[in-house]
Amino acid sequence: MSSSTDKDDNQPTNYITWFRSTSPYINSHRNKTIVIGFGGEAINHDNFHHVIHDIALLESLGIRLVLVHGAESQVQEKLNQQGSQRQQVEGRRITGNHHLKAVVEAAGCVRIEIEALLSMGVANSPMHGAALSVVSGNFVTAKPYGIRAGVDFEHTGEVRKVDAKAIKQHLENKSIVLLSPIGYSPTGEIFDLAWEEVAENVATTLNADKLIFLGNTPGLMGDSGQLIRELTLQEAKQHLIQPNVPDNSNIKHAINACQQGVSRCHFISYEQDGALLQELFTHDGSGTLIAQSKSEQIRNATIDDIGGILELIEPLEAEGVLVRRSREILENDIDQYTIIDRDGMIIGCATLNAFPEDKSGELGCVAVHKHYREGNRGDKLLKSIEEQALKQGLNTLFVLTTRTTHWFIERGFGQVAIDQLPQPKQLLFNYQRNSKVFTKRLANQ
Repeated sequence: MSSSTDKDDNQPTNYITWFRSTSPYINSHRNKTIVIGFGGEAINHDNFHHVIHDIALLESLGIRLVLVHGAESQVQEKLNQQGSQRQQVEGRRITGNHHLKAVVEAAGCVRIEIEALLSMGVANSPMHGAALSVVSGNFVTAKPYGIRAGVDFEHTGEVRKVDAKAIKQHLENKSIVLLSPIGYSPTGEIFDLAWEEVAENVATTLNADKLIFLGNTPGLMGDSGQLIRELTLQEAKQHLIQPNVPDNSNIKHAINACQQGVSRCHFISYEQDGALLQELFTHDGSGTLIAQSKSEQIRNATIDDIGGILELIEPLEAEGVLVRRSREILENDIDQYTIIDRDGMIIGCATLNAFPEDKSGELGCVAVHKHYREGNRGDKLLKSIEEQALKQGLNTLFVLTTRTTHWFIERGFGQVAIDQLPQPKQLLFNYQRNSKVFTKRLANQ
């Protein structure tokens, strides 16, 4: 029996609202290049066919896709059947002559299985009418890993070169490029490669917009088991060397990719249905983002931000929390606005209107989107406004409020009479609104 909540979730208006909210991401991802890497264990998971459906959807939205798969679990299964094992030295497996056949067979079987899944077109299924073109080939030139500390790694290799020109040509022709963890040398030798290194090298050589690693966890996990939502490049480096952090060797590949120009690397789950779409088409995503810079920043507003500011404050104006501001007023006062920009969406704002003769400034239009009121964003806005006020030589902030008196009191504001306001502000005071006046003395930190 469905609950009322379930019924509400199925209302067409909910789908319409969701679809509209994804449109900025659909537009921003179109014609972008994304490299998606995953190990052989992902193919064996029950949710992998949903991952394939989502990949087909991404392709239909005009995203250029390169898939890099692993096959380690499949290789190990074949070696177990033969009663054979591969040695590992410092985390690098040694692929000998007697292992190579199993490696090639496993990689080939996995590639064919993925191609088959991408070729489905069953009626009444998400793949119906997809008609995807999938291209594989000898796009990766390899070299031997060689002899390290006296150990011969034989047919274990590393990436020497990626044929970016050929891959880009196939992407231009609307094909999905599928790469196996196998490389070939100019002398015709076959080398076993780490899929993670292939994904990193392909992403950097193509100058891809995103590199995505699919794993068996929701993303990168902290030392207490919590999901880490976002890391800057510098924070990711610190995370990698921290003790008691769950091992995830892919972090170093993401760091390398970011350092070489890939602006964003993502870690998401292949086990969670829809995680790929949620990561790419919602503000909060589903996993962990490593970016060269924070996707959320506090900055001065520009004329291009007016639409976003209006969208943020209009619900609060309708409730009477904020005084109504027209687009014309916003345009005239845009230099007074400080905003929180989260990946292109304005989720917070505040204004500073200076009264230099009184060495005071009015803090106004403090607003944070209802979905982002955790995380002390209001405090961050207040801190930014206070810093701006001090730079302008002001020593006092005042605010007029009707609903949020306690919030300001908790942050050091005290109530004063109306006659304590600067004279120009007193003349404009709205007695019908009957706001309370609070002030705060500023001090250099």
